[in-house]
Amino acid sequence: MAITTPTAVRSHPAHPVSVRGVGRTFAPRSRGGHAHRVLTGVDLEIGAGEIVALIGASGCGKSTLLRQVSGLDAPSEGTIVIDDAPVAGVDPRCAVAFQEPRLLPWRTLAQNVALGLPRGTDRSAGDRRVHELLELVGLGQCTQYRPRQISGGMAQRTSLARALARNPGVLVLDEPFGALDALTRLKMQDLLLEVHAAEPATVLLVTHDVDEALYLADRVVLLGRPEGSGPYEPATVRTVLTVPGARPRDRGDAGLAHLRARLLDGLGVPSHHQSAQHA
Repeated sequence: MAITTPTAVRSHPAHPVSVRGVGRTFAPRSRGGHAHRVLTGVDLEIGAGEIVALIGASGCGKSTLLRQVSGLDAPSEGTIVIDDAPVAGVDPRCAVAFQEPRLLPWRTLAQNVALGLPRGTDRSAGDRRVHELLELVGLGQCTQYRPRQISGGMAQRTSLARALARNPGVLVLDEPFGALDALTRLKMQDLLLEVHAAEPATVLLVTHDVDEALYLADRVVLLGRPEGSGPYEPATVRTVLTVPGARPRDRGDAGLAHLRARLLDGLGVPSHHQSAQHA
């Protein structure tokens, strides 16, 4: 289904994000256990309106870093600053969308999106905003549907609309398309770019899909243990790659092949595996 951008959609100022020397250590789960250090010395500057993708092996701390940016978790060391003000607790400047849509089954799509509206929003203005956002994600004709009546892709569109209802300066996405089938995932990637063009927040995206990262992001950040470190060392920023070319990009662009190879190599995927996948 083609996505059309409503003319009434408002733009919101995107915020820069500064991650400064961030580390995270989790306390032992039991008496006599060992603390689990997940991240250390993470430094990252994200420009206002930029799309940055985080990739890395499972368990390297990608989602932990997202939670710290949004204020759902606090770093053990270092600071996170959004637009010159530090993050301290759940931050109203951020909105989060997860891999699972997490819609309330007894509410309509419009009512689910309305849950994201800032507290104190006028009823009439809120109704207009909800309709505007559902139009933006291609669900303007489905406002009264309930979650059981829609597909997984439609549910994820609703989740994205709910996040945007918060009017975020920073949109945090934790593998938002990971549970979707391949075709729906591609459509959702295009939708995200259209939404970003209409409502240009700063976007921080976690994905396990290298091709998705290269298609969507201005820069791709590889998190992982430092070279030569042991298996239990905490992760940090290993590599930051700038993706050339304006969005939307050609998914088959041969010019991105060398970046893909570098990222896969950083993830520990041998070069002969890469060749076999494209044979």
